Amino acid sequence: MTPFSRRVEPERLDSLPATDPAAIRSRGDLRRLNLILGHPAALARLLKAQRATDGMRRLVDLGGGDGTLLLRVARQLGPQSGPVQGVVVDRQALVSDRTRMEFARLGWQLEPATADVLEWLARPLPPEGTVILANLFIHHFEGERLRALLQRASTRSELFVACEPRRSSFTLGATRLMGWIGSNEVTRYDGKVSVRAGFTGHEISALWPAGEAWDLEEGSIGLFSHYFVACRGMRETRARR
Repeated sequence: MTPFSRRVEPERLDSLPATDPAAIRSRGDLRRLNLILGHPAALARLLKAQRATDGMRRLVDLGGGDGTLLLRVARQLGPQSGPVQGVVVDRQALVSDRTRMEFARLGWQLEPATADVLEWLARPLPPEGTVILANLFIHHFEGERLRALLQRASTRSELFVACEPRRSSFTLGATRLMGWIGSNEVTRYDGKVSVRAGFTGHEISALWPAGEAWDLEEGSIGLFSHYFVACRGMRETRARR
């Protein structure tokens, strides 16, 4: 099926205060949708396929919200051979004490970073041992801002993994079912906007910085999602660790 043109528009959740009841409800909807879409398990599989846990020192979630998605991924990855720092980067401070405690039980250190993602990625950060993931996030960006995000991520990590909406008529049609699972008006509106801003084909790969030894993978995952993986050509290095 030929995809329609990509269109990025503001999403309602991004304009609401963190304490707004509709925003709180919508964040709950997103936690439920992530489980329905299977994104925590899919991200963990993609990370394991790249042997991300071999020597991983920090796992960064861009636009990670309340940190529960990263927590589910961490649980899926299982015990680590050494200490790992989880970093949740988001403009709003949403990580609860309970989530912090759950990370501590896994033996992870959690660092909530309240910051704009592009500004955070501009900070000095050693790429060695750093894995960055993005879940339902980079579709908010277009043009030079998306290119800048990917460029900065490439200088701050050994591995970058994203799970985003698949841009297709089928996925757009499926957003009509969101009300059936209890999603509120904000989530239903944003669902359509997200799909229209989603990805297909090798659109993210085309924007990833060239000139370095990166292994890129991109394609469909599940019924409604699109994935992208950029590995710094270090599979053999990881295998020797």
